[in-house]
Amino acid sequence: MFTKLSRILRARVATPHRLLGEGRRHLLAVRQELARDAGMSTAEYAVGTIAACGFAAVLYKVLTSGAVSAELQQLIERALDASG
Repeated sequence: MFTKLSRILRARVATPHRLLGEGRRHLLAVRQELARDAGMSTAEYAVGTIAACGFAAVLYKVLTSGAVSAELQQLIERALDASG
């Protein structure tokens, strides 16, 4: 997004004598560029959220499995025995 936007800004700022006539077009180009990228962020957040939920589900299944639960219980019991 920023590379496209910076190219638009440089092209417009590099010719200040034409800025008065093209001011509206410049603002429209910037607005269109920002609006076009607005959906991308939302989609990326949605994909990230879905991936995080999937990872959480897999982690939950692993941690609640019999073997891992038994190991965690033994670890906690050893820690409590060592401290008391």
